[in-house]
Amino acid sequence: MMNGFLILAGILLLTAGGEAVVKGALAAARRAGVSPLLAGIVIVGIGTSSPELVVSVNAALTGQPDIAVGNVVGSNISNVMLILGLSALVLPLLTTRAALMRDGMAMIAGSCLMVALMAGGYLGRLDALLLLLALAAYLVWAYRTERVMPEAEQASAVSASPAFPGGIPGIIIALLGGLGLLIAGSRLLLEGAVAVALGFGVSEAVIGLTLVAVGTSLPELAVCLLAVIRRQADVAVGNILGSNIFNVLGILGVAAFLQPLEMARRIVIFDQWVMLGSSALLLLILFSGLRINRLEAAVLLAGYIAYIAVTFAGPF
Repeated sequence: MMNGFLILAGILLLTAGGEAVVKGALAAARRAGVSPLLAGIVIVGIGTSSPELVVSVNAALTGQPDIAVGNVVGSNISNVMLILGLSALVLPLLTTRAALMRDGMAMIAGSCLMVALMAGGYLGRLDALLLLLALAAYLVWAYRTERVMPEAEQASAVSASPAFPGGIPGIIIALLGGLGLLIAGSRLLLEGAVAVALGFGVSEAVIGLTLVAVGTSLPELAVCLLAVIRRQADVAVGNILGSNIFNVLGILGVAAFLQPLEMARRIVIFDQWVMLGSSALLLLILFSGLRINRLEAAVLLAGYIAYIAVTFAGPF
């Protein structure tokens, strides 16, 4: 009972903290003169990944590498199959070819780099540095390419995430308060999740891949559903692509740089390939028509249900 309360409280704090960080970061970007597309896709995508960052870093520093890595891999899987699947059932999701060629290909390239580095079952500081350098290269690429995109695309990328009101003091309060909520929420979620894993005999890797991953992905779900409700479904795809890029390059990079990570066997031989396969399936769907229709959304959701079934009932 108490562990369930800790998990629920942690998820709620992570959701509130992630929302505050996203709004504060977007408002700060606007005041700094950062263009709408960069703020909308890169900053919002990274901002909605802030719960995953705090949880994975805390898990790495407290000697729980399975949760640190499982959280990232599981979040990317749930982002693609669960969140985009649910969102596209409400309203078909759209994207642009230019954004797909940049962010979609960057997501696949980042996932392939992660898989290659994890082949030995270990992420060291040199591996982490390579991931962080790849993230820096992507951010430079995004900044340069978005400057030549049409103004209409730039405007649409940010409209689903309104700026935080209150001027500079409001921005500071949002960022600092959101960070505090993220730290508190991550501690509660980790404590509850680990206790549940031990109590039911479930491995920390499975808890990280499922419960923790879905819990930390709630900000992405909120942004995607908000974009769908506002009839700007292209923002949902951009948010997920940016979030997945930051998860594999930024979060794993920071966590492994602070504390080298050993990989659980099941993540190396199974889950990372599901992550890569779901990303490739998403790009195949998007390239076929620059959209995700309701039938394709149902396929994504069915894939996630099958993945969860195998995760808890499989041989790993």
